[in-house]
This record gives sequence, structure tokens and C-alpha cells, in this order.
Amino acid sequence: MSNPQRSTLAAVTLFFVAPLVAEYLLGDFPITFLSPLVTMAPLYGGGALLIRELTRRSGRGWPTILVLGCAYALIEEGYTTQTLFNPDIFGRHWRLLSHAWIPSLGIGAWWTLFMLNVHSFWSMGVSIALVEGLFPSRARTIPGTPWLGKIGLAVAAVLYAFGAWASTAYMLHKYRFVASTAQFAVTGVVCILLIAAAFVLPAPAPRTSAGAAPSPWLSGLAAFLLGFAVFLAPIHLNWFAVAWILAADLVFLVSLWAFSRRSSWTALHTFSIGAGGALVYAVHAFVQNPISRTPKGIALASHAFLLALAMAVIAFGARRTRSSVAMVVNTHPEQAQPVTPS
Repeated sequence: MSNPQRSTLAAVTLFFVAPLVAEYLLGDFPITFLSPLVTMAPLYGGGALLIRELTRRSGRGWPTILVLGCAYALIEEGYTTQTLFNPDIFGRHWRLLSHAWIPSLGIGAWWTLFMLNVHSFWSMGVSIALVEGLFPSRARTIPGTPWLGKIGLAVAAVLYAFGAWASTAYMLHKYRFVASTAQFAVTGVVCILLIAAAFVLPAPAPRTSAGAAPSPWLSGLAAFLLGFAVFLAPIHLNWFAVAWILAADLVFLVSLWAFSRRSSWTALHTFSIGAGGALVYAVHAFVQNPISRTPKGIALASHAFLLALAMAVIAFGARRTRSSVAMVVNTHPEQAQPVTPS
């Protein structure tokens, strides 16, 4: 049985870590500008909690989390901010939709794919991986244990709904852009299909594949390099940039699937991938154009502070996860491998 106080603390931690990773660690906002958290914490934090809890309650693993992360991306970018369809996103004249433009859908293929990556792998995936590392499960089961009861899950849903409503209202008031009915309808259909697919995916099976998994250091480095490759895609080459990101995604997902099936794969490997992804954001922030207009000195100080904070969280989470893995190995050596949140 999980400790109720410990589970509540884990849930609250994820509620605030998700927006900090999604917007602040990335470099969209400086840490001195915290007022957006009023809507971003319910939006990102509520969404991350719903995805994590529904996945763990259903006995499913990371494939479900990532697919639900794609649905989250479409809801946020298709309905809330409408960046998938707005040709003048944030009024900055960045022309992000012009790369690999698809006239029949009114979207830019590169931007749509990039947003799917950003929210599924980083906003949701990295945030959940980091917090699960800070609060590792001692249960001898493959999925992590749920943190919330029915009331807590309902609260998370209400918070997410509030965050989505408030963010949508703000964006409509500020930018006055509304996508077409057809664009909203197609987005809704795809979201429903993704959510259904997420729960059709089978529950993770015990790891039985032979062969050694790479060290957590190596898996974290690989996640960092492949994640950074997504940000280095040459967008001026349009469809080549789309192929570039798809190739990075394919290498990451196939490698993760192959190695995570091995019995030597542990929760520390899973955490290391989240850590590598977090460091991609922390490093890339130094060349990121902030959404908010921020003096350069404040922006650089914010990036440096958040990089240091991310490294401290990673070090602490790695130590806790390593201790959790060692405890299970020492206590139940015959069932050591199922502890990993798959």
C-alpha cells in the first residue's frame, strides 16, 4: 500500500513540475515571471496528473503515457492556443506554419509534428519521469502505483478543465483568432482516436529478453542527443525537417522498446531518459526566444538558475531511484526487474 501523505506530495509535485518544465525550463518565460502559473499549473499539471493516474490505474505503461501526451498536444495547440492553425502565432510574425505547409488542412507539418514531440515527450513524459524518480514505487509490480484516489482524480480533472478554459479565454481575448469548424472537428476526431488507442495498447509484460541494457548514463546521453536533434531540425528545408524529426523519433522509440524489454532494464534507466530530456530543455533555453519580452540579463540568469535546479533535481531523483531499485533487489531478488515503471 502507498503512503497517502507521500502520494499527495508526489501528485502536488507533478502539478507544479509539469508547467515549470514545459514553459520555464524550455525558456519561454523567466523564473521571475510566475503569474502565468495561475493558468499553466492547472493546464499542464492537471493534464500530467490525469495522464499519469489514468495510465497507472489501468495497469499500462509508457506507450499509453506518450499516446495520451499526443492527445494532450492536440487539445492544447488545436483548441486552447490554436497555434496549429494561427499563421501569426503570438503576434510575433515567426511564420512557423509556413514550413511544410499543407493547404488542405491549414497546418504546417513541421510545427504540428514539433508540438506533438514537445508535449508528449517533454511536457508530459519528462515531467512524469522526473517526479516518478523523486517518488519511486516500492511495489513489486510493473506499472507505478497510483497517487490519487477517486476524489483526487476528480480534482485533477476539474483543475485541468479550468486551466484549459482560462488559457483558451486568454488567447481568444489577446489574439482574437478562431480556427475553422472543420479544423476543430478533425482535431477532435483525432484526439478521440488517440485516447482510444492509448487504452487499447496492451499492459506491459515482465521483462524477459536476454542481453544487457546500456548503462543509465548511456541511455540518458542518448535521450539528450536525440532530443536535441529534434530542436536542430533544419526547418528552412521544410519536409526534410519533418523527415529529420520523424527519424529521431523512430530511433528513440525503437531503441527504447528494444532495450526496455531486457531484464536488466531498471527504473534508473527510465529516470535517466527523463533526465536527458530535461537537460535538452535547460540547455536549449539559452538560445530560445522567450515568448515574454524579457531583458537579456534576466533571461540568462533565469536559464542558469533553472539549469542548476534541474541538475539538483536529477541528482536527488537518481539517488532515490537507485536506492529504490537496490531495496527491491535485496528484498526480492527473484522479482527485482518488475519494479520499473514501464
